[in-house]
Amino acid sequence: MAHQNNLPSKMKVLIVDDDEKLCQLVADYLKPMGYDVEAAHNGEQGLQMILEGEYHAVILDVMMPRMDGFEVLKRLLQESDIPVLMLTARGEETDRIVGLEMGADDYLPKTFSSRELLARLRAVTRRHIVSERQAASAAEDKVLIFGNLEIEQSSRTVRLDAITLNLTPIEYDLLTSLARAAGRVLTRDQLLDAVAGRDYEVFDRSVDVHVSSLRRKLGEDPSNPVFIQTVRSAGYMFKKPEDQQ
Repeated sequence: MAHQNNLPSKMKVLIVDDDEKLCQLVADYLKPMGYDVEAAHNGEQGLQMILEGEYHAVILDVMMPRMDGFEVLKRLLQESDIPVLMLTARGEETDRIVGLEMGADDYLPKTFSSRELLARLRAVTRRHIVSERQAASAAEDKVLIFGNLEIEQSSRTVRLDAITLNLTPIEYDLLTSLARAAGRVLTRDQLLDAVAGRDYEVFDRSVDVHVSSLRRKLGEDPSNPVFIQTVRSAGYMFKKPEDQQ
């Protein structure tokens, strides 16, 4: 579906969760905030509604009967680029990592507060719009080359030793943001701003999970990274070519 550069005045959101009470609570909170909220109570119904409807974002539960959230996400990403905020029952790390690596935009434990839900929902939607805008203008940007790593911005393609890496949109945006600032430390807030276009404060540590996943795909040794260095109490820095080994 197409998205405009600015957030639409009326956001249409689908929540897919077998907990009908939770769905109603979310709808009751978001509707006064300008959201049009619909609900599906199993994965199959949710997937069908997403693919047939016009939604700006999906709130997707992991644990559901018949088709769980991971399967819904897998099938959804084959057909759509809609932003997905996943709900995990107890905020379990395994669920978070699996969901993010599959391509979910963010995660939220079911102990979330209403304000946090709203902030993260705004963030994933804005991130998606900004990412589309960056992709549209990327054709004018040069190819970034760092030794055996090549970032082709016109096609949002990353190659390591001539092999194309399968990065999620957020991983790609993080990598290019770091690479463009090679030699400079970027804080988590700066990285979040770079990939999400946020203009409000969100306490969000999921950037660490995305960076960790990105490092694995780059074949990084955390104790001796070639590309992405952790700067204690500060953030992350992409090493300059002359500093890479």
